[in-house]
Amino acid sequence: MSMPSFALVRPRAVDEALEHLARHGAEAMLVAGGTDVVPNLRAGLFSPRVVVDLKGLGDLSGITFDRERGLEIGALATLTAVAESQLVRQHYPVLAQAAGTVASPVLRNMGTLGGNLCLETRCRWYNQSYFWRQSCGFCLKKDGTVCHVAPGGKRCWAVWSGDTAGALLALDAEIEIAGPAGRRRLSLTDFYKNDGVDRIHLGRGEILTRILVPATMAGYRGTYHKLRIRNSIDYPLAGVALVVKVEDGVCRDARLGLVAVNPAPVLVREVESLLVGQRFTPELTEAVVQAVVRTGKPLTTSMSTPEYRREMLRVFSRRALRELWRENGSH
Repeated sequence: MSMPSFALVRPRAVDEALEHLARHGAEAMLVAGGTDVVPNLRAGLFSPRVVVDLKGLGDLSGITFDRERGLEIGALATLTAVAESQLVRQHYPVLAQAAGTVASPVLRNMGTLGGNLCLETRCRWYNQSYFWRQSCGFCLKKDGTVCHVAPGGKRCWAVWSGDTAGALLALDAEIEIAGPAGRRRLSLTDFYKNDGVDRIHLGRGEILTRILVPATMAGYRGTYHKLRIRNSIDYPLAGVALVVKVEDGVCRDARLGLVAVNPAPVLVREVESLLVGQRFTPELTEAVVQAVVRTGKPLTTSMSTPEYRREMLRVFSRRALRELWRENGSH
């Protein structure tokens, strides 16, 4: 599959990149690492006339930590840099772990944290060649009128298949977005729309520039469990990110994020109320597992069955709780 024809521009500053976006409007498309965009271009899912390459924006690749302001990561920081950063590993280990599971080392060297947060939603009916999609009459997400996953509805169920978003949701992260009106900050929970087609609150003329994690979340224990067919490269088919703060065997705070089972990464809201103020017990673990299953809604968007992915949500949630339970010395 060949790439469509387009003009490539390489700005050296954010304002210059914004000027290109304003000038070309809907005909422009952003690319950072290209690990998601380039395959989609080859599959004919997009046909931009101008591609704005952000790799030249060197000031958006840093990683810093301050005990008052917390963690700041430039959107162009590679996934390898995030996974291997001593600052991230020490203060926010769940993020380092999640970043380290993305695809393969080669792709992590190219892919960026900002790009991972802006991935296209994925579906077995969408991520195919033009000829394959044409033979099926296309789908609601691209060129068609029917969602083959849920033909009776008018909603696209393509899933969010990025790894880092669940960890960052659990860490109460915010993002910075640059646009024609200046820069704004947005909670990551408000960034996602839970819509397979219109997936994120990022305007055509805007760029995600920084990821910010509060200092209050530093030091939380965390873990990320990921289901995929090939452990060396594949997107997640289900993912569970858990962070907890435990003192003297009592849970003081807990957050759990899910990826790859809904059209957006989501927090399991019941987890905090279930765990805070409690000691970990098998019965409490099963209550959390049931809350996870109620929140995650896997459908036939991948080659794996919804039943198996739902069961793995149970397995991963149970494992994550037990793992952090042992780490904290709770019995």
